[in-house]
Amino acid sequence: MAITKWAIDPTHSEIGFKVKHMMFTNVSGKFDTYEGAIETEENDFSTAKISFSAAIDSVDTRNTDRDNHLKSGDFFDAENHPKLTFTGKSFAKVNENKYNLTGDLTIKGVTKEINLPVEFSGLMQDPWGNTKVGLNIEGKINRKEWGLNWNAALETGGVLVGEEVKLIIDLQLAKA
Repeated sequence: MAITKWAIDPTHSEIGFKVKHMMFTNVSGKFDTYEGAIETEENDFSTAKISFSAAIDSVDTRNTDRDNHLKSGDFFDAENHPKLTFTGKSFAKVNENKYNLTGDLTIKGVTKEINLPVEFSGLMQDPWGNTKVGLNIEGKINRKEWGLNWNAALETGGVLVGEEVKLIIDLQLAKA
């Protein structure tokens, strides 16, 4: 079978996350600079080989002070660990439009296997004849498992930053 290479379309994709702030609201963020390599046999995504990285310096939560804190040693330690990476191990088909993505996520020098549900939105041609695929990936990780431990106690009880990080990744891939 022929190998098909797919490129992430950055104008139609977003690598985002949400974390609880003060235990009752969410703070959203994203990584603006990232790259990925996706290969399949023909258009069969159950054969997908996936690798991905994001530049820590590109984290954007719409607040410069918070972004700088996230880049510091309290969280991502961008100076010593400039990228987070993901290397896929399997992309298993659950049903017609659902997959389970398993792979190794490395943040701050710590690698852990994670499983992420994926919604396959379909394969279609855009108005210019390019073949596109849509993937929606949503999952959860505990930031402390990767050494992102900083927090502050609240006077009313609880903590400033939640441990659970919701991953919200929308990808549009273009056949290379």
